[in-house]
Amino acid sequence: MMWTVPSPGPSPIAALLAVALLGGCEGPEYDTSTPQRALDSMQEMIEDGRPERLTELIYLEPRDIVFEDGVTEASAVEEVRAKLGEMLAQLWRVALELQRQFPEDVNEELGEVTIRFGGDGFGDWFGRILSDPFRVLREQKDRIVVEDMYDGTAAVLFDDEPVLGGLLAMVETGDGWKVAVPVQYAQTSDFWPQTRYEWSVIASMMVAIENSLNDFEREVDRGRFRSLSHASERAGRLLGESVVVQSIIYAMMKDDDEESTE
Repeated sequence: MMWTVPSPGPSPIAALLAVALLGGCEGPEYDTSTPQRALDSMQEMIEDGRPERLTELIYLEPRDIVFEDGVTEASAVEEVRAKLGEMLAQLWRVALELQRQFPEDVNEELGEVTIRFGGDGFGDWFGRILSDPFRVLREQKDRIVVEDMYDGTAAVLFDDEPVLGGLLAMVETGDGWKVAVPVQYAQTSDFWPQTRYEWSVIASMMVAIENSLNDFEREVDRGRFRSLSHASERAGRLLGESVVVQSIIYAMMKDDDEESTE
């Protein structure tokens, strides 16, 4: 079903497309007292134009580790989580401006946007992300349900099937129910940060990606693109190349660390 770019007046669509950065202002409280209410709150955050707050409902269980400078893994994870929230808000802000500049592209070509960088598959995906980053969450919400197991956990089902074979679940925390990412599997991999320095590198990687997104946002604001597809191609080059380069640097660093410990 196609949607249209909203008029300046208030409407449900306008709420979906409005993004309001929190800054120092107090935001609304979201009900996470039950698994279903937490899931509903995710939708409300998007409708309220506060995608950066989605990260509040993601639970990553850090290890009880204190690095040599006194920083814990828990605080390192929170630093990355905060930066991810900022990037989500910025991505949504860019999407709003593209929707304003190219309403016909968004309305008529959302499913057909293609860029050349990385092949058609990547292009289709990236073009749709720029057009409406949270479209999938909204369109598929009725197919996602949670089943309370009454043991402090809840299963997340998509079309009545466990998501990721049951690895993705919800857990009850002191701050309400959250989506639990199976980070314990990632922590045993060679690429999970194991030192304070490696966590700092992860943060630096995110800053580099953010800088690329800043460059793209400035170009969008200056009206330098002739179409949504043109903008998507540029974003793919800026962000895609940044991700690839930073990933290579991190992989090389991990290899050097492993060699030094042998």
